[in-house]
Parts: sequence; structure tokens; C-alpha cells
Amino acid sequence: MNTPRIRVGIDVGGTFTDAVAVDATTLELLGQVKVPTSHHHEDGVAHGIVEALDRLLEQTGCAPADVAFLAHGTTQATNALLEGDVATVGLIGIGTGPAAVLTRRLASFGKLELTPGKRLPMAYAHVTDPQDAAAVRHAVEGLKGAGAQVLVASQPFSVDRPEGEQAVLDTARPYGLPMTAAHEITSLYGLHKRTRTAVVNAAILPRMLATADLVDASITKAGVTAPLMVMRCDGGVMAFDEMRRRPLLTVLSGPAAGVAGALMQERVSEGVFLETGGTSTDVSVVRRGKVAVRHATILGKTSYLSALDVRTVGVGGGSMVRIGGGRVTGVGPRSAHIAGLPYACFASPDQLRDAKVDTVRPMDGDPADYAVIDAAGGRFAVTMTCAANALGRVPEGDFAHCDPESARAAIAPLAAHLGTDVETAATRILDAGIAQVKTVVDAMIRDYRLDKDTAILVGGGGGAASVTPHLAHTSGMEGRIARHNEVISPIGVALALVREQVERIVPGATQEQILAVRAEAERAVVAQGAAAEGVEVEVTVDPQTNTVRAVATGATELRTQDRSHRADDTERLRAAAASLKIDPAAVHVLAGTAAHTVYGTETRRRLRATRRPIRIVDVDGVVRHHAADAHVETTTVAGAPEVLARLVGESTSYGDGGVRAPALRLLLGARIADLSGVLDPQPLLALARSELRARASDEPVVAVLEVRS
Repeated sequence: MNTPRIRVGIDVGGTFTDAVAVDATTLELLGQVKVPTSHHHEDGVAHGIVEALDRLLEQTGCAPADVAFLAHGTTQATNALLEGDVATVGLIGIGTGPAAVLTRRLASFGKLELTPGKRLPMAYAHVTDPQDAAAVRHAVEGLKGAGAQVLVASQPFSVDRPEGEQAVLDTARPYGLPMTAAHEITSLYGLHKRTRTAVVNAAILPRMLATADLVDASITKAGVTAPLMVMRCDGGVMAFDEMRRRPLLTVLSGPAAGVAGALMQERVSEGVFLETGGTSTDVSVVRRGKVAVRHATILGKTSYLSALDVRTVGVGGGSMVRIGGGRVTGVGPRSAHIAGLPYACFASPDQLRDAKVDTVRPMDGDPADYAVIDAAGGRFAVTMTCAANALGRVPEGDFAHCDPESARAAIAPLAAHLGTDVETAATRILDAGIAQVKTVVDAMIRDYRLDKDTAILVGGGGGAASVTPHLAHTSGMEGRIARHNEVISPIGVALALVREQVERIVPGATQEQILAVRAEAERAVVAQGAAAEGVEVEVTVDPQTNTVRAVATGATELRTQDRSHRADDTERLRAAAASLKIDPAAVHVLAGTAAHTVYGTETRRRLRATRRPIRIVDVDGVVRHHAADAHVETTTVAGAPEVLARLVGESTSYGDGGVRAPALRLLLGARIADLSGVLDPQPLLALARSELRARASDEPVVAVLEVRS
């Protein structure tokens, strides 16, 4: 029997390192292992990564040569900042006259607080002429004498004129310190924010370089020849060499792995992903098939680091119940793990004999209102997981499932203490816990304007069943627990796409400049191993900030998935009708390609124009895009330029707010090319032509346009 080619995802957590093997063709989970994270080994976390890989290969019967893709996610960069374990940064400011005034102010970064009472270790030196090699050497020697372990060069307007920063680094290279230029980290204007982002990146650079070298050497020694990738904080992966240059991109990547798993495995196109552990729940958004990202806050300051927009709530599967005055007053933020107590629901009925309710103070300074059960088997914590099991919310086979009788026995003493029955007590516990989560979910739905009629809740993490099912039940939203929810993060790492984002501030950007930014992003992911034929690039032009942003994604191999089941016409129609919330008889096929079908209907409202809502459904029966009102037209690659020019011309609006071209998406082959981020008609049409390039002239193209108000 031939062993399959596999994609390996490894998630390095604070306590455990989880690894999974996924079939590279079917994307089915083949194996999973958990090993302790090896923080204190002489090889650091690299030892745990290799141990997890060895056990995974043994479990699946695969050889190192069978590994087609290997990526890992790590909390090391995040932990380094949280713990203040960073290198001393030597910052060289460049400039004369007014520019010198601006750069000298950058010395204030030495006041950035890493942890209470511990500031970012930084030394500053200034050079007026970057071409003056003697002055640069003097500055570097002074910084080394002050303890600098890594160098950053920064100059005003280096985004447009990087020669000065580059000259400083060229002169400093013989000193053997890791170095970076501010313009290499981000190409956005804003000297202060750009340099601060570069300085924080540099502070973790030596530690990350050391780990990178160990991991790389260990994986190579293990016989794996597949390219080694690292999880980024925006839901994609990057090549190891790119991580060596910009380790800051791995900060906050832990939550990104989980939502990447939901996006790829669960094929969520619109919804909220909730990754629930023992102590907290990370809430993030998938909108129109893409993760929601924003510039992250690092060390209390905004940065130019684009990271997953994740909001953390202190409620998880192990969160303890708080009581007072004969009622449940809250849940969390302390968990059973912090209190050092086992969950009551995992105790045997014999251990729960003679149970009495008491309250404790989990840690010094905490209120003494956390409920515990003192019973024959010892002291136990009453948790969200106990309540969810007592109400039957945890499906059989789930990571957090326990014997329902034990769960009810765990809640019974507390119910008696509250003067109610088990079901009511368990409901009150879950209501109190999910109230905090619901506040955040509702805010994110508003912030990203999700359509509540189509958005779903997807739960991941080992504690998913303690939050997501009850939240779905009480909110009326559709909800489900992800398959293999306890290892959704390493699955996300294994399935993640190579990603690169290029941002430029270009006032009045021409179509040539926009296409150049697009091409730069595309080249970047191909250089990191993505198959050129499968790269997708989404371009956004923000006329208010003059920002041109291109996000390119691609797989390291062209995926030709051999799935055993494809949804038939009836299943796809039902999926569209369910999403549209109408009878299937009222739904019509408007257009389609081999990979996608466009379904639509008409709605008429009194005194209002007719609306034509549509749904795009893929071959698996998953709704990949929805629109409340859209125009759909089919053409070919040869005819598309003329057809699109006509459609865009007819649908573009002009007003006090400027020109607003329609939101355009093209169905091409297996792809949905999203061009909705461009408001100007001419660059929009230029981007459309770039998507059609190198395709057969008779290939069908479906255009989906939404008129902007």
C-alpha cells in the first residue's frame, strides 16, 4: 500500500506542542500527537517540534520523504515580549536639519514598557550623513559599547528613498550584529510608528534567529526536504527565511492558526470563530471568506503589523462559577487550572458522595466567591464544562464530553444551594458565562457588518462545547463545533496558505502603480514557494488614506483534491435556498463555472425597487459568497474586457463622495477573484484584465457586480 503525501502542522503552545498530519490530497486528518513543549531543553522548543514530528510519522506510517509541507506556529515571539526577554536594540537615526529633530525623538522608545517595571532596552545614536562611513562606524561602536545586540537604521521618508538606511547597514555589516532597516519592515509613511514597529521586531530578532536555526537544522537532520514554513499573525504562513527577517510577523499568531483551520477545514465564508480553551475564548471574524485583520497594538501602542483581529474574553471551559446571595453572580476569570482543582464533572459518582458547596479564593487578592464542591473524593471546581455536559450540550466523542450522570451529580449540590433544579442551575451558569462572550460577538458582527442571517458561529479548541452551542441556542444564530476542534490550531497551520501583504501610500495612484503593488505581492509569495498558477491577489485602494494594499495567497503545491463526495445539483440548490431563507422552488441558477454556481431570486417590496439577492455555492455545497442585490452576467475571457467595461460604466456612481465603481467579483476556473476593494473604474478594469491574462480565450467568465450606494 502506498503511503499518502502529508501536510504537517505543529502548534507550539506554552505547555504542550500539538502536531497533526493531514492527507495532502483529501485534506483529511490522518494523525495527531501531543508532547510537552521543551522550553528548558538545550535545543529549546526545536526539540519538542522534532519529537512531535517523529511520533507523528511513526503513528501514520509515513517517512520523512512523504512530508509535502511542514509548518509550525509558535508563541515564542509573543512570550518574549510578554516576559520582557528581548535583546538590547541599537537604533541609528539619520538626518540633518528638521529631519534630525524628528529622528532624535525616536530615542524615547527606550521608555516603552515591556512588563511592569521593565522597559525596552535600547540605545540611540545619530548620524547626519549616512554616506559618512567613519561617522557610522563611530555610532555603531558606541551602540555596541552600550550593550546593543541588534541594529535598526531609520530615516524620514525612507519608504521612498531607502538608500540612506541601506548605506548605514552596509557600513555596519562587518560588526556582525543582526540588522534591519525600518523601510524593510513596512512601506507605510509615519516615521514614528514605522520605526517603533522595526524596533520591536529587532528586539526579538536574536532569540528568534537562534530558534530558527535550531529548528531548521533539526528538521533537515530528520530527513524532511519539504520547505519549512512558519505561521503568521494574519492567518497565513511564510518561508523560514522570511521569518528570520521579520520575526514580528509571528507575534499574535496563536489565535490566527485556529481561525485558519476554521477557514480551510470548515470552509466558513461568513461567521464568527470562537476558540475556547480552559481559561479564555478568542473571538475572530471571517467575512466573505477572508479573515479579518487590522493593525495590531504592541506594547500598548498601535503598530504597522497587520494581525488577526482577535478579541479575548476571560471565559473558557474551565472557568469557575461565582455565587453570592443565593444566585450565580458570574463566571471566571479564574479557571480550575489556576485554582489547581479538577473539574467536578470528571469525578466519579462515588467521589462526589456527601458533596457540600463552599466558596474559595483561587489566588491571593481574588474575591472569595468561587464555588467548589467538597466531597468524599476531595475538592472539585464547578465549571462551564460541567454545566454544558449537564445540559447535554457536549456531543459524544467531544474532547470535553463526560458521563451526563456525573455532570448532573456535579451540578446537583450547587443547584440545591441555589434552591433550584440541576437544569436551571446549569442554564444560569452558561448564561452568565456566554453573556460576556456574546457582548464581544455582537460588537464584532456590528464592526464588520456581518449579515446575521448568513453568519454562523464555529467553535474550536478543547473547550468549544462549553461556549458555542449555548451561545447559538440563546442568540438564535446557527452554530456548530468544528471537526477535530481540540486540534483546530495545528490543522490550521497544516492547511494555511503562503501569504504576503504589500502596502504602499501612493497619492492619486495610477493603474500602473496599483498593478505594480499587485505584482510585488504576487512575486513575494512565489519566492516563498507558492505555486505561481494558483496565486490569488486581493487589492484594496483606500482613497482616504491613499493606501494601496495587495494581499497575495497561494499554496506550495497546486491542490487537486480528490474528495469522495461532491454536492449534487439538488444539494447545492438547497444550500442556496437555506441561506436565502426561501423555498427552493423560488431559487434559480443564474450562472456557473465548473467550480461554482450562482443562485438567485427576486424580492419585491412595496414602494421599493426590486432586489436580486444571490448566493455563490461551490462544488462541496458551501456558500462562498452572498450579496443582498447583485447583477450577474456570463461571458468569455475574450469577450470579458468589453463586457466588463460596459457593466462597470453602467454601474459606477458619481457624487459628492467621489467616484464609486461597483464591487466586482469574477468567477474564473476554480477561483472567485475579489476586486471589490477598488473604487476607481479604470484601475478596476486594469486589475480585471490582469486576472484574465494567460487564460484560454473561450474560458467562461462570470461577473458578479454589486452597485455601491
